[in-house]
Amino acid sequence: MTENISISPNLPDWIQDHMRRYIETDGEDGHIWNGVPTLLLTTIGRKSGKPQSIPLIYGRDGDNYLIVASKGGHPDHPSWYLNLDANSDVKLQVGAEKFSARARTANTDERPSLWKIMEQIFPTYNDYKAKAEREIPVVVLERV
Repeated sequence: MTENISISPNLPDWIQDHMRRYIETDGEDGHIWNGVPTLLLTTIGRKSGKPQSIPLIYGRDGDNYLIVASKGGHPDHPSWYLNLDANSDVKLQVGAEKFSARARTANTDERPSLWKIMEQIFPTYNDYKAKAEREIPVVVLERV
């Protein structure tokens, strides 16, 4: 459950700090990070079978939440995205609100408009896109 988020010691210190503040204040400190909205995504590890959480920048498309699997433009997908391939059921915390969602990768037709939403929120995604040797997925999170 999102209520019992554990912070991995393998995450960089700044991410651990961000998550700690987000969790301790129920999103009051941490929901907005460096001027952009963030949520806490909890996936089930495809190898460990254990919940794994990470803060991510998000956008909205109607009732759906959007996240980008950029990994800073790295050539490989982030672990959380690979976990979604094995299990698309996730938990989200957005500010103080905690709920279940189902994740899916945006299809070819919807991806361009969803990318535009996300690049308006965080223009650095375009820098990541330029250096990545892969198409960076946009993930749609649908509340269940």
